[in-house]
Amino acid sequence: MQSTAQKAALPAITLAALGVVFGDIGTSPLYALRQCFLTAHLAISEASVLGILSLIFWCIMLTISFKYVSIIMRADNNGEGGIMSLLALNLRTTRIAENKKIYLIALGFIGASLFFGDGIITPAISVLSAIEGLSIATPMFNQWLQPLSIGILAGLFLVQRHGTGTMGKFFGPLTLMWFLSIGGFGLWSISQTPFVLTMISPHWAFNFVVQQPYVAFLTMGAVILTMTGGEAIYADMGHFGRLPIRLAWFIVVMPCLLLNYAGQGALLLRNPEALANPFYMLIPEWALYPMIALATAAAVIASQAVITGVFSMVNQAIQLRYLPRLTVKHTSEVERGQIYLPFINWALFISVLILILLFENSANLASAYGVAVTMTMLCGTILISVLAYGLWRWPVWKVAIFAVPFLLIDLIFVASTSLKIAAGGWVPILIGAVLFTILMTWKDGRALVLNRLGKDALPIDLFIRSVSMGSETKFVPGDAVFLTGTPEIVPHAMLHNIKHNKVLHERNIMVTVNTRDVPFVPENERVITEKLDERFYRITMFYGFKDQPNIPAALEHAYRELGFEFDLMQISFFISRDRIIHTLGEGMAPWREKLFISMQRNTSPVSDFYQIPTNRVVELGSQIEI
Repeated sequence: MQSTAQKAALPAITLAALGVVFGDIGTSPLYALRQCFLTAHLAISEASVLGILSLIFWCIMLTISFKYVSIIMRADNNGEGGIMSLLALNLRTTRIAENKKIYLIALGFIGASLFFGDGIITPAISVLSAIEGLSIATPMFNQWLQPLSIGILAGLFLVQRHGTGTMGKFFGPLTLMWFLSIGGFGLWSISQTPFVLTMISPHWAFNFVVQQPYVAFLTMGAVILTMTGGEAIYADMGHFGRLPIRLAWFIVVMPCLLLNYAGQGALLLRNPEALANPFYMLIPEWALYPMIALATAAAVIASQAVITGVFSMVNQAIQLRYLPRLTVKHTSEVERGQIYLPFINWALFISVLILILLFENSANLASAYGVAVTMTMLCGTILISVLAYGLWRWPVWKVAIFAVPFLLIDLIFVASTSLKIAAGGWVPILIGAVLFTILMTWKDGRALVLNRLGKDALPIDLFIRSVSMGSETKFVPGDAVFLTGTPEIVPHAMLHNIKHNKVLHERNIMVTVNTRDVPFVPENERVITEKLDERFYRITMFYGFKDQPNIPAALEHAYRELGFEFDLMQISFFISRDRIIHTLGEGMAPWREKLFISMQRNTSPVSDFYQIPTNRVVELGSQIEI
C-alpha cells in the first residue's frame, strides 16, 4: 500500500518541485543567449551561433546534469541539501585535520555569502528581463519598465509575511506551462531551420574556441547565465527528495531549455536583426502579451524560490551559531520549513531596489550576475571534492578524475566573469565580502566570549558542594531554569541571583541547547536529563539546524523523564544579558570587536528565539571584556 501511495504522489511532488526548484534556471532564456553575443560584441554567423549553442549545450549537460543532478545531490545531510548542509557534512570527516577545517568553514561562508548576493540579483534581473518584453510590443512602455518592475517586486516582498503555502499551489502548474511554452516555440523555430540541431556536436564548440580563443573566453562569462539557479537544485533537495527533482530536470526542464536556446539560435540564423531580443522575437505576435504575462509570473516564481532559499540559509546559519539571533516567524502550522525573517526580507527588498535604479536594465545587470554564480559553483565543487575524499572515502585518483575537470571549468568561468567586475561584477563581491565579514566576526567573537567566560568560571560540582555544606543560602519555592552554553560551569545568571537576591529556588535546572549538524532531531532524541543533586539538575536539548527551538515544549518532555509535574507558571527562566566591552589587547581587530558588539546588542531576545513566555523571564546583566 505504501509503495502505491508513493507512486501516486510522485507526479504531484515532481510538479511541485518544478515550481520551486527550477524557476531561476527556467527564466535564463529571457536574457542569456542575447548576452552571449553582446558580451563579446560578436557578429551573427553560422559558426558563432552554433559555436555558442554548442558551448551552452555541453556546459548544461556537464555542469547541471552531471555535476549537480548526478553527483552533488548524493551529498544529502539526512535528506537536506544546500551549502550549509554540505559544510556540516564536511566537518564530520576524520580524514581532514581539525586545524584545517577552519578553511572549510571559510569556504562554506564564502559560498553562503555569494548565494545571498545571488538572492539580491535574481529578482532584479528576472523581473526586469520579463517586463522588457513590453518594449518589443510597443515603444510606449519603455519609460514604464523600471516602475512596473519595482511595483511587482514590492508586491512580492510584501506578501512574504503570509508564507508561500498558498502561492506554492500555483507555482508548479504555472512553471510547467512556462517550460512547455518556451519548448514549444523553440521547436516551432527549429522546424524552420532544423540544421541548428547540429549544435549537439562538440566540434562546433571546439572550433569556436580554437579559432577565436579570446572571444570564446569572453563569451563563457555569459554562457554561465544559462546555468544560474543550478545550485537551487541541490539547495531545495530537502523539500522534495532526489527522485522528483531528477525526473523534473530530465523529463521537462532540460529538454525545454535546450529546445528554446536552439529555437533562438535558429531565429538568429534566419534573421540576425532578432538579436535585439531573440526570446520575445521568437514569439508570434498573437502570443506576445500572454507570453509576457507568463514570463513575469515565471520571474516572480524564480524570485520567490531564491528569497525562500535565502531565508532558509540564514536560519540554518543562526541555528549553527554562525549568525546572531534574528526574529524568525513560522508562516505554516504544518510545514516547519516555511519561515519568514522580517529583517532579511526588507534588507533584500531595499538591495533589489537599489540594483534596479543603479543598473536600469537586464543587460547591465547580467554583468553583475555571472560573478556570483561562478564563484558559488567553484565553492561547491571544492566542498564536494573534499567530501568525496573525507566522508565517502573515495581514493585520491577517483577524486582527481571528478574534481580536476570541473575545477578547470569553474576556474574558466570565474576568470571570464572577473573581466566584468568593473562593469557590475563588484556588486556580488561587495555583498559577499560584507556577509562573509559578518559571519566570521560573529564566529570569532563568540569564541572570544566563551573563552573569557571559561577563565572566570566556577565549576558547577564545586558550587553545588559549597551550597549543600553552607547554611546561609535560602531556598524559595518554585523552579528556576538557567540557560547556559557551558553546562560544566555555574551560569552567570545563577551567580547574580545569589549575589543580588540572596536566594536559590527549590529546583535549579541548567539548560543547554545544542545544534547538531543534521537538519532535524527526532522528538525521542530531543533531551538528555541529569540529576546533579536534590536541588540541581542539568538538561541538554538537541535540535537540528532546520528545527525551530522551543524550550518550554522540550522542558515538558524532560520533566516527564525526571518524574516532575510540569507547570509553566511555577517556572522562572533566568537569562544572562551580557554586555560586551571592547578593550585593547588580544582578540580581534578593534573594528571587528566593535562590529561584534553591535551585532550582539541588536540580536533578538533569547526569550523570543526559544519561544519562552516573556512573563516568565528574569534577565540579569553581566559585563564581559574582550
